[in-house]
Amino acid sequence: MTTDHHPTPHAAAASLARGHRSLVDPGVTYDLFPIPLGESSATSTADLSAPIEVTYDLDATPADLWASTHPLAGLERWQALLPPLADGLSMAEGGTPLLPLPRLASWAGTEGPVWIKDESRNPTWSHKDRLNLCAVSAAVASGAPGVVVASSGNHGASAAAYATRAGLPCVVLASASAPPAVLSFVNAYNALVLPVPSDARWPLLRRIVDEFGFHPVSSYTTTHTGHPWGPEGYQTIAWELWKQLDGALPEVIFLPTGYGEMLFGVAKGFRQLQRLGAIAEVPQLVACEPDVRAPLAKSWRSGVGAMQVDTIHTDAYAIASPVSGYRGIVALRDSEGDVLPVSDSDMYAASSALARDGIWVELSSAASVAGLRAAAASGWLNHRSAVAVLTSSGFKDLRTGREAEPLQEIIPAWAVVARHMHDRFGTAIR
Repeated sequence: MTTDHHPTPHAAAASLARGHRSLVDPGVTYDLFPIPLGESSATSTADLSAPIEVTYDLDATPADLWASTHPLAGLERWQALLPPLADGLSMAEGGTPLLPLPRLASWAGTEGPVWIKDESRNPTWSHKDRLNLCAVSAAVASGAPGVVVASSGNHGASAAAYATRAGLPCVVLASASAPPAVLSFVNAYNALVLPVPSDARWPLLRRIVDEFGFHPVSSYTTTHTGHPWGPEGYQTIAWELWKQLDGALPEVIFLPTGYGEMLFGVAKGFRQLQRLGAIAEVPQLVACEPDVRAPLAKSWRSGVGAMQVDTIHTDAYAIASPVSGYRGIVALRDSEGDVLPVSDSDMYAASSALARDGIWVELSSAASVAGLRAAAASGWLNHRSAVAVLTSSGFKDLRTGREAEPLQEIIPAWAVVARHMHDRFGTAIR
């Protein structure tokens, strides 16, 4: 007789996670279990929902944690400084390539070395897999009967994949205009997709949590807080960069930014390295977000912890956030970073430049390269070394599969083929 195997929580000793604390007031603490969801109500205000982060016993960090020779893929290698991960849940996420792109650097107008960290190589083709390994592990550890997520993009596809791997049903509250590739993903994982208006998603998510006990892996607070465990997975981007560059970290890192969870996780990963004496300084992080909304830029420059903005349209739907969160402020402060709002046309230009180097990304993903070019054009970047993080595959883009014209069969005669080649490439006809 065979039985289904579903992931179970690691023994607590495998993780050095010891509890939680409010990011707004670190003196306000919470136990590791039960996992606090939503905001730290004790430190929130009417204008700022206070996120909660995981705390660790750094003094107990294994001496050989950074010396491991195991492949970078699979976040379990970093288990000591992550929340308890469910056994068998990992799909070898992480370990994504770091590619030097001198031609892209020339296009961007910078003489400093440039690399891209390509997160589209994760199991569901986006950076969200790092988050959902941790967030769905929390659902497993909590004994939740299911997972619920409000997303029309990468987060929903990734949550559905990890939920089904954990043997848990998943509800995805999405937009009716979600990209075809994303819908194909979530349908393949047998998730329940409920297309609802944007302003209805978060009240429905909260009610599903209250009525059915499903574990929420996305935010439902006024300003963004998200899941307390999820962003911890993004620390591994920082640790991988450090390993991949043999400790010679880039001076500046550009990241596409929506709610700021990846921005926060990467900053925290570098801070942990610094606290443990592995690095002297944290690289400067630059958040790149659509200029028609730019909630993080507005809150950062006004000194406000988080804010809501008008929902003006942008094609960069994956980072088109109507609110910012305090995590982004913490990341910018701790890395002495900044925000660069970029336009859709900037992102399209960056996407085309990446394609000429053989890399096809979702438009939102190209925000980091658009920011890199803007920083170079202003003279701010100078000769400094830089990494641009790419978050997701071009298959996830809104336009993919919608604008392609049906192919018209041609006569397979050489003269016809040669004419087409000449028209396209200027190839001489012989």
